[in-house]
Amino acid sequence: MPKYLIKARIYVDGIVEKPDVIGAIFGQTEGLLGDQFDLRKLQDKGRIGRIHVDLKVHGNKSVGEVIIPSNLDRVETALVAAMIEVVDKVGPYNAKLEVIDIIDVRLEKIKKIVERAKEILSIWSRQKSPDIKEIIQEIESVLKPAEVIKYGPEQLPAGPDVDTSDELIIVEGRADVINLLRYGYRNVIAIGGAKPEVPKTVRELTKKKKKVIVFLDGDHAGNLILKELLKSDLKIDYIARAPPDKEVEELTGREIEEALSKAVPVHEYIGRKKHLAKHVEAQKPREKIITLQKPPAEKPKEVEEILSIPSNIVNDAKALYGTLEAILYDKEWNKIDRLPVRNLVESIEKVDEGAVHAIVFDGIITQRLLDKSKDKKIRVIIGTKLGNIQYKPSEIIVLTINDIT
Repeated sequence: MPKYLIKARIYVDGIVEKPDVIGAIFGQTEGLLGDQFDLRKLQDKGRIGRIHVDLKVHGNKSVGEVIIPSNLDRVETALVAAMIEVVDKVGPYNAKLEVIDIIDVRLEKIKKIVERAKEILSIWSRQKSPDIKEIIQEIESVLKPAEVIKYGPEQLPAGPDVDTSDELIIVEGRADVINLLRYGYRNVIAIGGAKPEVPKTVRELTKKKKKVIVFLDGDHAGNLILKELLKSDLKIDYIARAPPDKEVEELTGREIEEALSKAVPVHEYIGRKKHLAKHVEAQKPREKIITLQKPPAEKPKEVEEILSIPSNIVNDAKALYGTLEAILYDKEWNKIDRLPVRNLVESIEKVDEGAVHAIVFDGIITQRLLDKSKDKKIRVIIGTKLGNIQYKPSEIIVLTINDIT
C-alpha cells in the first residue's frame, strides 16, 4: 500500500494511448535529477508504483488523469510530482501535465487506528491493565519471520512447522525456504536442487502428509528438477510453478499466493504434458509464414522489397505488449537477447555491425533508435508506434506490431 498518490491531469493535442503517456513520462524525466530520482529505478526498488493512466478523447484531443503511487517521503514525493510536470510532448503531439493533488492514503487509516485505540483504552480502563512491554513483544514476534531450521540427518533447510502441519511445500533450495518463511509459509522444506536421489528425509516426511505441493522455479532448471521428481516414487499431490523465467526465491508474497492457488493435481499435470506433446508433434509440419510487402520509397524506379516474418516472431510481438521489453534477432530470426526498452539504444551501441538483423519491441520507434540502427546495419525494426521521425533510412524496414499481427 503506497503512502501517497500523485494525481495529475494530462492534456494532449492529439489522439494517443495509455502506453504513449507512460512512455513520455519515463522518457522525458529520465536523468533530470540524476539516478536517485530516475522513475524506472524507483519503480524497480518499489519506491514508485505502476503509473495508472485514464484517457478520454474529446474531438481530436486526449484528456485524462495520471496517478502515480509513491512510497517516498513527503519531500521526495513533492519533488517527483514537480518533475513530471516537465512532460510537454506525447508522441508527436504537444502536451501539458499538471499535478492537481497529492493524497496521503494513510490519513483514513490513521483515523481508524485512533478510534480503535480509544476503544481499546476504554476496555483496558474497565479491566486489569496488562504489561505493555509484554504486549509489544508478542506483537513483534508475529511480524518477525521464522528462522530456517536444519531438518533430518541430511540437515535440510526447512520451516519450523514441517513436522506439525498436515500440508508440506517442497522447494529447491535454502533461498526458496527463506523467501517463503518471509511471507508466513512455515511448512516448507528444500530438497537441495537437482539430484539423482530424493533425500530420504523428504521421502519419509511426505508419507505422513495429507497434501504435498512441489513448488519450483519457472525456468528450464525447474523443469529438469520436476522431471526427476516425477520419475521417483515420491508422494506428490500438487505441482506449483513460479511465473515463466522467475525463481521462487525472488517472488513477492502476492506472487507466491497466486502460484500456490494455481497448483495443479499431479495426474492432471502429467495428462496436460502428454496432450501438449502430441499437439506440438502434430503441428510441426504446419509452420506459418506471414509475408509483408514494404511500400516503395519516393523514388519512382525503386524496386519493392518483400519481408518474410516467421509466425513465431509474430507470437513474440504479441507477447511483448505491456512488458516494455525488446527482443533482438539475427538473420535467421534466432533470438540474440531480451532486454528492457530503456537499455535498447545503449545495447545496440555495443553490438558488432550486422550482428543484429531485427528488433521487435514494446515501445515507440524514435529517430535516435533509427540512427543507431543504421550505424549497426540493422535491417528491420518493429515497435508499437512510430514517433516523430524526421528521417527514415531507406535501408531499414520500419513496421508497427499492428502491421504484422
